[in-house]
Amino acid sequence: MSFVIATDSSANLTDEIIEKYSLEILSLSYLVDGKEYSGYTKGVKTDLSGFYKSMRDGAKITTSCVNVETAKKFLQPYLENGSDILYIGFSSALSATYANVETAAKELAALYPQRKIYTVDSLAASMGEGLLVTYAAMEKEKGKSIEEVRDFVEANKLKLCHQFTVDDLMFLKRGGRISSGTALIGTILKIKPVLHVDNLGRLIPKGKVIGRKASIKALFNKYVEKAYDKKNQLVYISHGDCIEDAQYLADLIRNQSECKDIVINYVDQVIGAHSGPGTLALFFLGNDREA
Repeated sequence: MSFVIATDSSANLTDEIIEKYSLEILSLSYLVDGKEYSGYTKGVKTDLSGFYKSMRDGAKITTSCVNVETAKKFLQPYLENGSDILYIGFSSALSATYANVETAAKELAALYPQRKIYTVDSLAASMGEGLLVTYAAMEKEKGKSIEEVRDFVEANKLKLCHQFTVDDLMFLKRGGRISSGTALIGTILKIKPVLHVDNLGRLIPKGKVIGRKASIKALFNKYVEKAYDKKNQLVYISHGDCIEDAQYLADLIRNQSECKDIVINYVDQVIGAHSGPGTLALFFLGNDREA
């Protein structure tokens, strides 16, 4: 039986990857100065550079999760067309979207008892979620069943390592991640936090360094320390409109370590609204993402 793999726009996958694996994308929405926008529209190029410029210019950005009815409208057509669905969603610790999609899936399962619909909480964010979805799509290409792909994702999601840094602490302050005093002192002293996503899917500070270059090297050092089977690693890097820093990190990995391939893309608007311009994140497989 055919099945589709679906995720949300906060997986930050490139158009090329979405097209290659025929992925279906549930769009999260956001507001700029009170006007609502869709985070993803198939076939439409999103102006993420313009979005981050608006943040730098002081625009008020707010976000909201996908509600149950919107999730049902997204999922139902695939069931109507005879496809089963595997949905891999944005960490439930960072957004209520996954919980609402899960509720929608349960309601639809009762209406379409002949169809299979599974949801997986990725416990991941940004291209960490996207990397997990990519591996799921690769398993599907091998001819695996929907249950086998679901089980693969569940078995491997806590091997998905996330390493983040941000350039402007004030955006973390606005999102409630750090206090005003910490943000002010950190800005004055040019302190850059290094963060990760833990096994509960939460964004957690892991350390701090002085200066932007040091923070980028800290991400690289974590890759060297934690990534396994490096020559076969698929590495994803997402950025908040700081492509030069993303390329610098990619070059560190290529020149001083090894990997199979590196994909770079923007952090989407919903995550970027909280992390801010200058966010840089690195994703790969490792033995213990908590360490």
